[in-house]
Amino acid sequence: MQTIKQEAIDAISKMPEQTNMDEIMYRIYAIDKIKKGREAAGRGDVTSIDELRKEIEQW
Repeated sequence: MQTIKQEAIDAISKMPEQTNMDEIMYRIYAIDKIKKGREAAGRGDVTSIDELRKEIEQW
């Protein structure tokens, strides 16, 4: 299993040379959110479709 630092380094190294800082920060942010989402799903900490529909109706 890779460390968080190594995941970030790998992601950045795969980006084009002319990448700007915003793109780098977004890529790292997205990796973090995906990782946290997978961990939550693994714990069963998810929202059902019915709960999501009720929440959307309140928007």
